[in-house]
Parts: sequence; structure tokens; C-alpha cells
Amino acid sequence: MAKQFWKGSALLAPVPAALVSCGTVDSPNVLTIGWTGIVCTRPAMTYISVRPERFSHDIIKNSGEFVINLTTSAMCRTTDFCGVKSGKDTDKFKVCGLHAAPAHEVSAPLIEECPVSLECRVTESKLLGSHTMFLAEIVGIDADERFIDSKGKLNLQQCGLMAYAHGEYFALGRKLGDFGFSVRKKKKHHPQPPKKGAVKK
Repeated sequence: MAKQFWKGSALLAPVPAALVSCGTVDSPNVLTIGWTGIVCTRPAMTYISVRPERFSHDIIKNSGEFVINLTTSAMCRTTDFCGVKSGKDTDKFKVCGLHAAPAHEVSAPLIEECPVSLECRVTESKLLGSHTMFLAEIVGIDADERFIDSKGKLNLQQCGLMAYAHGEYFALGRKLGDFGFSVRKKKKHHPQPPKKGAVKK
């Protein structure tokens, strides 16, 4: 299979199309972030990369807190709007009909319309070039009860999550498997003995 070679660029996809909220419940701001991910399991650590000229940059730098809110396909237009408009001259919460709710561990607000919110506290910031990377510990998770089953499991497949890939938004597709399914041993099927009085065929 032939491949073309291109210069190095930020072509890693898909990535989350996350709404990152910052500020306070009384004075909230939100911006769309694609450059985010998990960097450690214990402690649970994440990062976001933000351009210094963005209005949210200094809010996050000064407060040391933010919330990563996962978005759904139904929120595509809102997510895009929050990525191209600045909180410096636009109240994006008001324009988009979003509702700020208090978090449990940080001063930054949650977005009620998002199914999952990750409360984050910055541990380190580093200017990498075009973006500042804020490394943060995930100090709390807020999950919509509608997507939690009777066993306490969060069913993300039911949330209708959205992803971003090279300038385009995509709805996540059907589930293909669970982690480790490729090496998991299949359960042996033991046929049940016939009930008493049953006629063998």
C-alpha cells in the first residue's frame, strides 16, 4: 500500500471535542478544546492545551482549575460556536442556552447539558509554542444519572458522544468490543441435562 510523506503536523484523530468551562458559576466561561487526553491513571491526570491569546487562558492560569465537559452529537453546533467565539465579547453560556452548575471540588462550573464532566486542578503549566499545556489532576467526576445502570456502570455508548478529526465533527459509531476482548477466553457452554419425564428426540 503506497503512502505519501507529509511534514509533521497535529494530525492525530479522532480526539474529543470537549467544552472546557472555567471561571465561576456566577461568571462562567467556556471554550472548545480538541487537544486533551489522559496522561496517567494513578493519580488520574489529564491535560488541555490552550492558546495564550484565548480569553480562557488567563482565567485557567490564575485560578488553576477547569472542568472538561464531554459533548454529544446534539451539541455539535454549540461546540463549534464555543470554539470560534471569544468569551471576551460574547457570553457563550447565555447565547448557547448552557447552564452552569456548581462543581464539588473546584470553583469552575460544570455544564449541565453535558453527560460527563471532569473536575480538574492544574499541577503544572508549560508554554510549548503556540499553546500552553495545563497538566492537571482529575479530582472529581460528575456523570448524568440517566446513563448509569442499576449496577453503577456508566454507559457511554448511550450518551451519543462526539469526536473531532482534522477539522470535522463526527458522531461516535457502534460499539466494536470491550477492552481485552481479543484475548479473553470464551466461556464454555455446558448443555443442561434433560428434565425428568422429557422425551429424548
